[in-house]
This record gives sequence, structure tokens and C-alpha cells, in this order.
Amino acid sequence: MVRVDRDGTVEIDAAYGLADRAHTIAMTTDTQLGMASGSKTFTAVVVLKLVEDGLLDLSMPARALLGRDLPLIADDVTVEHLLCHRSGIGDYLDEDVLDSDDYPMPVSVHRLVRTEDFVPILDGYPTKFPAGERFSYCNGGYVVLALLAERASGRSYQDLVRDIVCKPAGMSSTDFLRSDSLPGTAALGYVEVDGYWRTNVFHLPVVATGDGGVYTTGADITRFWDALMTGRLIGQETRHTMLTPRSPVDEDGDGYALGCWARPGPGIVQMSGGDAGVRFWSRHDPRDGSTITVIGNSGASSRPLVKVLDDLLS
Repeated sequence: MVRVDRDGTVEIDAAYGLADRAHTIAMTTDTQLGMASGSKTFTAVVVLKLVEDGLLDLSMPARALLGRDLPLIADDVTVEHLLCHRSGIGDYLDEDVLDSDDYPMPVSVHRLVRTEDFVPILDGYPTKFPAGERFSYCNGGYVVLALLAERASGRSYQDLVRDIVCKPAGMSSTDFLRSDSLPGTAALGYVEVDGYWRTNVFHLPVVATGDGGVYTTGADITRFWDALMTGRLIGQETRHTMLTPRSPVDEDGDGYALGCWARPGPGIVQMSGGDAGVRFWSRHDPRDGSTITVIGNSGASSRPLVKVLDDLLS
């Protein structure tokens, strides 16, 4: 699925391939697709909204709400460290050593329904470096953020995303769908295993949490960027805090901010993710109000298109 909006005009809205290979059901522009780590941006918005509401603080130590859980998370790790991947905590899903398209979960994925269900599998990973020392992408850190948001607010992470992100933005097609009971409006994700295409139902948590996995559409992602940039989700000062890079820029000129990548100078922001049977990329440029989103239901499906669009539009 590819969508390009510029200054309020939809320039491209197209879908290709199959949402369901076994039944030859075609992808459409209304098909819901997984976001993988793209929805870490939603987690960041939820946390920052709770900061605005006084329920969390960027300088708050994670230990303040963890109690006896996850004892290997050091005392110096704050909410902000977790948001910008500078916490140094050990990761249950370390992408530096695991293949993001085919990795084993430590428990059966059908048991991972609530955020609290992740606590046992987050435990036992030693600290890699002191908090704040450097950037190291950490999926587990965003599950911890979802846990902190739940404990601070007394509400489920999924409901927080629905009420803080989806409803104000008008994202009616974005939700936490169970991978073992997807509606007909959603695409199955596919992984190539031993030369055969299999669905990703055994590869990912059955319900998404803070580190990614929400289902969405291209139109809803355009609505998200518009709502974020016009102050309907968080205030202007908070948005500035969110979109300020905390780490040196990479080879593409982007640095990691809070829940997304940001390019100093032009202010381009980007969220992206890849998982077993999922590929997601979306970029917003405030200079012309353009949003480009590409979503695919296999690991490599959208990579060439993303490269072409990024090169053409940079």
C-alpha cells in the first residue's frame, strides 16, 4: 500500500498484491496492515500526554513504578532514556543479534495479550551500559514504557492509545487486532520459511503492546501526522520536545528523537518498522505538508519502493 499526500491533496493512493494469498484476496487502500515498530510513535505520544497531565515525568526513574518487577533495570534509567533508546537496559528482542523476520519468542505468542504478560520475558537481561551513555535501539524499553503508562494511569495501554491517539485524530481504522482472529478488513502477514510462504501468526505477540504491532491504513497515518502537527494530540511545546533528536544523525541525516526519527533543519519526521511479515515506513515533511506512507505484508515487500520514494522526494 502506498499513499502520498501533499498540502491536503491526495496524490497517490494505491494498493498492490494480495492481503490473503490462500484465498487470493486483493489488497485495497482500505486494508488494515501491521505497523511493526512504527507504532512506537503512538507509545511516545501516550507517554508525553501523561507527562502533560502530570501522571508521568520525563525525569521520573522507571523504578518508581516498577516496584520489585524487572530488578535488572538500573536506578538511573528514566522515562526519557527509554523513549530515546538511551536506557542501556538489556533487550528481550535485540535486533543487533536476532533476525527481525524470523526470531523465537521465549513463550508461546498466544500468551502475550496484556502488557503485564510481558513482564516475565523482559526480565533477566543485564544492563548493557549506563543510562544516557549512547543510543541503542531497544524494543523492551518500549514495552516497559507501556507498563509505566498503565501503572501511572490505571488504564490499559491499548485503551490509552485509542483515547489519546486514535479518537482525537479520527483514526477509525487503527486498532489492536488479534493476529489469530483478524477481521476480513485486515491483511495477513507472510514469512518465507523453507521456501514456502507462511502467515506470521506464530511469530508475533497475539496482541500488540508498546514496542509495536498496531494495525492501520495509509489514510489513518495521514490523519495521525495532521493531528500531531496541529496540536490535537499534544501541545506545541511537548511536540517540540518529542521531535528534537537525542542522538547523532545516521547516514541518512536522521537522529532518534522520542518515538520517531527526526531530521534537524528541515524538520522532516519519520516512523518506520519491520517485523516478521510486516514492513512499514511513513515520513512527514512540514515544509509542504507532505506525508508519504508505504506498508507491506512481508518483510522485504516495500523496501524498493521506499528507497525510490525517499530518493525522489528528499
